[in-house]
Amino acid sequence: MNAPVPESNNGMERDAPSWLANIDNAYLRGLYAPVAHETTANELKVIGEIPADLCGAYMRNGPNQVYAPKSKHHWFDGDGMVHTIAFKDGKASYRSRFVQTAHFKANAARGEEQWPGYMGHPDPNAPPGAGSDGWLKDSGNTDLILHNGEVLALWYQAGVPIRLDPATGDTLGEQTWGGALTRQVSAHAKTDPVTGELFFFDYNTKPPYMTYHVVSREGQMIRNVPIDVPGPRLPHDMAMTENYAILHDLPLFWDPELLPRGIHKVTFYPDMPSRFGVIPKYGNEGDVRWFEAEPCYIYHVTNAWEEGDWIVMEGCRVTEPCPPSKPGQGMYSRMMAFLLLKARFHRWKFNLKTGETREEWLDDRNAEFPTVNMDVAGRKSRYSYHVSIPTNRETMVFDGLIKFDTRTGSSQSLKFKDGWYGSESPFAPRLNSNGDEDDGYLITFITNEVDGQSECHIIDAKDIQAGPVARVILPARVPPGFHSTWVPGTEMGWA
Repeated sequence: MNAPVPESNNGMERDAPSWLANIDNAYLRGLYAPVAHETTANELKVIGEIPADLCGAYMRNGPNQVYAPKSKHHWFDGDGMVHTIAFKDGKASYRSRFVQTAHFKANAARGEEQWPGYMGHPDPNAPPGAGSDGWLKDSGNTDLILHNGEVLALWYQAGVPIRLDPATGDTLGEQTWGGALTRQVSAHAKTDPVTGELFFFDYNTKPPYMTYHVVSREGQMIRNVPIDVPGPRLPHDMAMTENYAILHDLPLFWDPELLPRGIHKVTFYPDMPSRFGVIPKYGNEGDVRWFEAEPCYIYHVTNAWEEGDWIVMEGCRVTEPCPPSKPGQGMYSRMMAFLLLKARFHRWKFNLKTGETREEWLDDRNAEFPTVNMDVAGRKSRYSYHVSIPTNRETMVFDGLIKFDTRTGSSQSLKFKDGWYGSESPFAPRLNSNGDEDDGYLITFITNEVDGQSECHIIDAKDIQAGPVARVILPARVPPGFHSTWVPGTEMGWA
């Protein structure tokens, strides 16, 4: 049975929860304020025309805190809410739904938050938690991945995947692959578009500190591999090629002297190299080959592929892994500094024959949350689509999109109108595509920070600087969030 949630609302609901009145936190105010209700709306108003060859659902996850926080609130603490806009026969419908993890249901049953947040401390009186050392709320608020006809909501600190209906965003239940899930699943699992297999990792503060897993297209767990890393780590993403997975051991992690005392201080160690573990997709622990690179941190990989003896991995390399706090921001100053997220497009290459590593910057703009045409995931790709992030604001927002062409070194960019901020923008192939890698659309939610009006923009991926070909007016405010996915209509029997 589903847990009770705030009553659904079919109108223009922009009200935030009443408990926010006495909380001073930039990531719980204005643009970032959680919405108090789920929303359902059909046949939305459209400015322009929804392309006839666009069929499927854009789903975007993000934090939406339901109850007053139990400790200092980090933006990452909010309960997962998935915003879904579905396109079919030239019409659009919208759903917002809470990700009903076991912890969400437990809070709903009590009517209060029971777990401390990321900036709090382990609470011995709280119920058993989740995450890398088992004391946080599993919110399911971070990523969305399509596998075996269902969308899985994932959480960055590692939790239990939640199965979602891709047409509505409704929770269908937990995904444990018949009880074969013995660990947890971090955000940024990868689905192979050819084999349909799912690849993911888990990290923990107790040995084994990292594990690697493979699930078949049909949902059978076929690999559980412990990965030998020197201690607790904080990897955020991984990469996948046709024949390999690439796992990250990066020199940004909890201070090992403080962690045993329950103090989770994230520290960057610039004298330690970054390490990348290349493992055959169906390999075992002894098959991992480690490659060293410049010290760095990586939140998000763009894509990876094989070129002869080389593994090529592209992603967004953080330029300030441990940024200084700004004065005047009080107890949230460290959170504010980290969340500004300064990163640039980067390429790493690992030679499987010689053990050599090469790397290079690909662009100097602040850009993150990259997406590609998922039909080329794990294979050589030419185009990627990133959000641009301004560095002159107090909080992180996405003020536009950048399309990179790594074959020619060129790019296109689109800036949203002043005061409007967007979301990660996945690629949606056209029905009956001509086969070009960029023959399709980018889909994004954007929200006005003054009045809370939200829209969904449909953008031609071949010419993003031309702006949206259609704007769908949404019936509820969509707060900023994290990751998204595109579910083709063919996956739902619509096309």
